[in-house]
Amino acid sequence: MSLSPNKSPLESLELLDPEKLNTEFPERRQQSSGATQDRRTHPQKPSSAALARIAGMLEKVQMFKDLEWSLIEALSGYVELYRAAPGGVLFREGDRGDFMCIVLQGKLEIHKENTQRVDKTVTTVYAGRSLGEMTIVDGEPRSATAVAIEPSTLAVLTQQNFLQIMREKPALSAKLLLKIAQLLSQRLRLTSGILVDYLEN
Repeated sequence: MSLSPNKSPLESLELLDPEKLNTEFPERRQQSSGATQDRRTHPQKPSSAALARIAGMLEKVQMFKDLEWSLIEALSGYVELYRAAPGGVLFREGDRGDFMCIVLQGKLEIHKENTQRVDKTVTTVYAGRSLGEMTIVDGEPRSATAVAIEPSTLAVLTQQNFLQIMREKPALSAKLLLKIAQLLSQRLRLTSGILVDYLEN
């Protein structure tokens, strides 16, 4: 069952204060340029130190491994951090998609109903991986359900904030779109290979 159209799945997760991350995540040694971007859920601008810590987490993510530090630091001003407890549902199959998720710590399972409406585990998403990337582009309903299976820390980029990046940081938005296209291409190739193996067997 989908959530109410007026309720975001993020409301069931714990929103983290970026200023209180110093005990959990080390700050990157490189000097921050101090970009400060208002967050939708935090009325005050995060400090440059907090943004540098967030950027230090993001640079370890597979999706951003070749991204310049200046762009990662800029991106840190547009993401929001959440914590999901085991069993916490990030989104359900059929929900309206309006954010992508990056797993910084923890582990998620992806579930999907088969033709008999039986829930099946499709894959596991580990720290350093992302999910839901296409929804910030097309806003289509979710194709699967994502559930935390251990305490997890997530960086969330909403569709609203991605559109803001497109207006304010076109170079960053172009890089993100390229990264999303590369991820989708890799997944399509993997899926095609699995399908061929299935048909041959």
